[in-house]
Amino acid sequence: MSRTRLYRNGELVDHGFPVTEVARHLQDPTAVVWFDLCSPSESDIGLLRDELGLHELAIEDALGERQRPKLDRYPTHLFMTVHAAEYDHEIRTTEIDVFVTGQALVTVRENESYDIKNLQRRWDSAPDLATSGVGFLLHGLLDDVVDTQYAAAQKLDEAIEDLEDQIYQEKPHVGHKAIKMRRSLVQLRRVALPMREVLGSLMHKDHSIVDDAMMPYYLDVKDHTLFTAELTESMRELVTNLREAEVAVQGNRLNSIMKKVTSWAAIIAVPTAISGYYGMNVPYPGFEQKWGFWVSTLGIFALSYLLYVMFKRRDWL
Repeated sequence: MSRTRLYRNGELVDHGFPVTEVARHLQDPTAVVWFDLCSPSESDIGLLRDELGLHELAIEDALGERQRPKLDRYPTHLFMTVHAAEYDHEIRTTEIDVFVTGQALVTVRENESYDIKNLQRRWDSAPDLATSGVGFLLHGLLDDVVDTQYAAAQKLDEAIEDLEDQIYQEKPHVGHKAIKMRRSLVQLRRVALPMREVLGSLMHKDHSIVDDAMMPYYLDVKDHTLFTAELTESMRELVTNLREAEVAVQGNRLNSIMKKVTSWAAIIAVPTAISGYYGMNVPYPGFEQKWGFWVSTLGIFALSYLLYVMFKRRDWL
């Protein structure tokens, strides 16, 4: 079934019709159409160029290599690029290119990673706003995309917090994980931060897409975008300090180990020194006497215990 929708006077009157009928529906000035293209074919490209009259440069951007989030203005339409995101041990993004005309919203996805059904459910949950036409449809898309970015940022933040707790474990080994999270964070910031400019440009008075009824909802999406941007900024500082914290903890742990090794070495040196002294082939106090053996043995235990107590009180053992 084709992913298409037809609204008239704010009411959903048809859906799932062939994409080839879009141009016919747009002849009605009261009609608003949405259709989705996933990995578009040559015939889909012809529809965009010939039937809808979309600009060749915009079509080239939609079909070419990955674009950064942006909003371009053409004489007959707007072209927008946004990225949905999800986090599962790494950030994965899906580019969504959007053509916006006075009566049509066209979404072009590079693959099926972005679930378009969530977007349709979002539209169905607010039918009262459908009278705003294309502005209503575009708001649902942007709101859903920003929500995916915020959800990914929250999961990444939780993963960073878990990694911070691992630093204080006996064998942390967080270096490689921190590098992967830093790479994911850079990728998330690359698609989330420009959304502030996209929303700001879209809400400008020069564009008639956002009417007074939809303006508060667009402001809400912009607030979510700003919150996501702030969250990514704070995570960047956390990831930057994560490796430094691990090095500091490892340094403290190494100092503690060195103190213990030094303490035990000092204790072991006592019997070594005493037995070495009494092992000389020269007469000494207690030479060839039983009391000499017991004196040296008691000296070993007494001095070793004394050193052990001293190091224990200084928290070296």
